[in-house]
Amino acid sequence: MAEEDIREAISRYRDSEGMLSCAAAFQVAEELGIEPLAVGRAADAMGIRLNRCQLGLFGYGPKAEGRHKIVRPAEQVSPVLAQAIRDRLSEGRLACRMAWEIADTLNIPRMEVSAAAEALGIRIARCQLGAF
Repeated sequence: MAEEDIREAISRYRDSEGMLSCAAAFQVAEELGIEPLAVGRAADAMGIRLNRCQLGLFGYGPKAEGRHKIVRPAEQVSPVLAQAIRDRLSEGRLACRMAWEIADTLNIPRMEVSAAAEALGIRIARCQLGAF
């Protein structure tokens, strides 16, 4: 895939503020048949910021004001969800891809997985777009 094609697709999906949402980045990756990380790297090289993480972890407001993430710890975490998270930990962290896999397997929203991880004191790592 030519870098120019990736850049053109990213430009089409940018929002009114010039940013690229996580969901849009994944649409670009799917449309072009490439890994999401390639889209994230190309956006970074273009100086385009990613926003609106589908796990609620970044891109929702100014970080300096503590409003960058919208996920909050779940009040309760089902034993099934807690075990699914623990089973997929690597070095004490849950990879973004694993969080998505859990959501798909349990047929729950992705944000429910990240909220459960927050409640369990488990950090999510290795963003599929390379944002963290």
